[in-house]
Amino acid sequence: MSLIAIAGGMCGYLAKPQAPNGAAVVVIQEIFGVNAVMRGRADDLAKQGYLVLVPDLFWRLEPGVDISDQTDAEWKKALDLMNRFDIDKGVEDIAATIALLRTMPNVKKVGAVGYCLGGLLAYLTAARTDADASVGYYGVNIPAFLGEAARIKKPLLLHVAAEDSFVPKPAQDAMAAGLKDNPLVTLHRYDGVDHAFARPGGKNFNQAAADLANSRTAEFFRRHLA
Repeated sequence: MSLIAIAGGMCGYLAKPQAPNGAAVVVIQEIFGVNAVMRGRADDLAKQGYLVLVPDLFWRLEPGVDISDQTDAEWKKALDLMNRFDIDKGVEDIAATIALLRTMPNVKKVGAVGYCLGGLLAYLTAARTDADASVGYYGVNIPAFLGEAARIKKPLLLHVAAEDSFVPKPAQDAMAAGLKDNPLVTLHRYDGVDHAFARPGGKNFNQAAADLANSRTAEFFRRHLA
C-alpha cells in the first residue's frame, strides 16, 4: 500500500492485490478525504484481487485531507470542502485515474465505487467516462444530473438509503423514475437505514445493510470486471 502520483498535482492511495484478477477499481472518496475508511475499503477490494486506487479529489482545495466524521470541527471542514468542490473537475480527475490504471500491467478492466459525494461522482463516472462498471453508495444530488442518464453505456449499481436525511424520498423516487428505462442501471433501496449506512464507525452504520450492499457490489464487480 502506497501513495502514487496520478496527474497534475493529484496523488492517491494505491492498494495492490496479492492475487491479481486482471481488474482495477477507483474508490471515490466521501467528503472526509482519503481517510481511514476509504483506505480500508481499498484494502478490502485489494483482498478480492483488484488493484485499487483512491484519488485525492480535494487536491486543488487542500491536498492530503484525512479527517473523520467524529467531531463537529471535522464536519464543518468537510462540508466547507464539499461546498467549494468542483464536480466537473472531480470527474475529470477520476477519468485521469482510470486512464492511469489502464496503463498498469495486466489490468484489462477498470471500475469505480463511490460513497456520499463519491456516490454522485460514481454516477457521473458512469455517464462521462469509459469506466467498465460503476457503483454508488447513497449518492447525494443525483436527481440534478438525471439528464445525463442516457449517456450511461456501461453497468451502474446504486445503493440508496430509504431514510437518507440528505436524499429525501421524493428525490429517491425521481432517481428511480429517471433511471428505470436504462437496462444497465440497477437501483437497490435499503429500508430503515440512513445516509452512510455502510461507513464503519459512523453513527448510521448498519451491519446488515452494509453486508448486503457490499455483497451485491462484490458480485457486480465479479460479473462485470474480474
